[in-house]
Amino acid sequence: MADAGHSGAAGSGADPSGAHRSEAAVPAPSRGYRVLARKYRPTNFADLIGQEPMVRTLSNAFETGRIPQAWILTGVRGVGKTTTARILARALNYELPDGSVKGPTIHMPVTGLHCQAIMESRHIDVLEMDAASHTGIDDVRQITDGVRYAPSSARYKVYIIDEVHMLSEKAFNAFLKTLEEPPEHAKFVFATTEIRKVPVTVLSRCQRFDLRRVDADVLMAHLGNIANKEEVEVEPEALAAIARAAEGSVRDSLSLLDQAIAHASGIVRAEDVRQMLGLADRTRVIDLFEALARGDIASAFKEFRDQYDTGADPVVVLSDLAEFVNFVTRIKVVPAIADNVALGETERVRGREFAGKLSMRVLSRMWQMLLKGIAEVQSATRPQAAAEMVLVRIAYIADLPTPDEAIRMIEQGGGSATAGGGGPASRGGAAGPAASAPLRSEAPAPRTMAVARGGGAEASARLSTAAPATARQAAPGVELRSYAEIVTFIGKRDILLQKTMERDVRFVRLDDAKLEIALEPSAPRGLPNELQRKLEQWTGRRWMVAVSQAEGERPLRAQREMLRSARERAAEADPRVQEVMAHFPGARIVEVRHTPAVQPAKVTMSDDGTAFDDDMDGFDGDD
Repeated sequence: MADAGHSGAAGSGADPSGAHRSEAAVPAPSRGYRVLARKYRPTNFADLIGQEPMVRTLSNAFETGRIPQAWILTGVRGVGKTTTARILARALNYELPDGSVKGPTIHMPVTGLHCQAIMESRHIDVLEMDAASHTGIDDVRQITDGVRYAPSSARYKVYIIDEVHMLSEKAFNAFLKTLEEPPEHAKFVFATTEIRKVPVTVLSRCQRFDLRRVDADVLMAHLGNIANKEEVEVEPEALAAIARAAEGSVRDSLSLLDQAIAHASGIVRAEDVRQMLGLADRTRVIDLFEALARGDIASAFKEFRDQYDTGADPVVVLSDLAEFVNFVTRIKVVPAIADNVALGETERVRGREFAGKLSMRVLSRMWQMLLKGIAEVQSATRPQAAAEMVLVRIAYIADLPTPDEAIRMIEQGGGSATAGGGGPASRGGAAGPAASAPLRSEAPAPRTMAVARGGGAEASARLSTAAPATARQAAPGVELRSYAEIVTFIGKRDILLQKTMERDVRFVRLDDAKLEIALEPSAPRGLPNELQRKLEQWTGRRWMVAVSQAEGERPLRAQREMLRSARERAAEADPRVQEVMAHFPGARIVEVRHTPAVQPAKVTMSDDGTAFDDDMDGFDGDD
């Protein structure tokens, strides 16, 4: 945790005079190279980026004297938790040699008496402890024993405990009393990435600050400023790639910039950053997205292979695709998102174009398939092949209608939305018509898709098989004269409802369109209402379904089970069956089937004595 050798003057404009010299006064060769994440570590609240709400709250607290005894800082890696804790310790103990500062303050224009030692983590009154390696009660007992003594030279004793969630339960309990009523000269600052693991008894004794991820455009400006100070030329597109890869972490972004400067050995270009991170070119990712949206598998394969050959990781390619799908979806919902200057011009322009052409259902479908595909590729032994199969799935469904569109097409045009007519397989996967095929529009007009490869009678036969799909919606004028007919009628439209009725419904009475039933305890609560609604929808008549208190008949499934048991018992009593079972020990009757009797052939005699069978071409009477 100690940041040995760190100068508080870095980026703070410290006064180089006096005992507390700035970093500029120290000969560079004696210090050696220091990574950017340490060299440009913030030393005051003005240097913190992306944490304005926390800075405003702390500023008001210090100015009004409402300083609590403990803070807890939480957030993802690299957003400045430990740095903020050191800045707090510096603000609590800020003093100048002339004695002009009388109390805690957030205004620290120059390096004070204690600032250098605090920022370098070597001040005797500012104690830092890493809870990851000091988890036990003995470590906490040392703090609780020493907190009683006044600070040696500073105004406050400040205890900074990093990764506090890793303390043991006994250690937390030992902290509670001291944390609630510490001496006036003691302050505590906790930092953690797992706030849920900190007991609520500790949280209730601290002021909590959630340090948020830094936005990409703020990170880009920060990295550009540091690049200027380092006198290194970096392309804006390279800064954008680094900011995206850092995922809101300032430390990660500085580490990546440090690595990119070493990798490029000159001007840091976007291509250098992509090679370093194993990323695909953003423009090429968009080209791949467009090929998939057109259903052009050949172009998608070629683009993916080219990216893979240049070093792009298949998982990263799919992740970038998913990120772009998310970006297009967000533009579709909030068009102003495309105005973000942190994004490239190509990304913003083409994102708007796709958002206008692709429907929300298509984008959601691509997102779900990519989300599942990324997990498959991560666990696959051959990631490249697995990624290609994911691309095949996405391209294959690109120009197929969504379920609601397929229903609308059937209702309006009588067409059949079959898999064979719309996917790339029917095109042979070649970059022919698909290469120029338009993207699915936001409000597609009803299309009649190919139903059969042949023509004539075969096509008519296949079209006729689609007729029941239309009949599912309504069949006006249907007369259902028995409960069995009702169940059979429902089974052709909703198999789950049919199974529920066979299992959970007892038939009582049927009078025209009034059905009385009794329910089994396992029946769903809304079954009568659902049954009435669907019968009215499917028959075009007004129905009334009433629940009766009568016993009613057994459910149809129970009746079938009773009939099956009776048949099996009758079969077991048959002497022939008993003889067979005696010859095969352990045999049992599984099912009893009734074979229809063979009907004798109907013969017609002609005038010349030739006999004809109804089911045969003919035969001679002498045969």
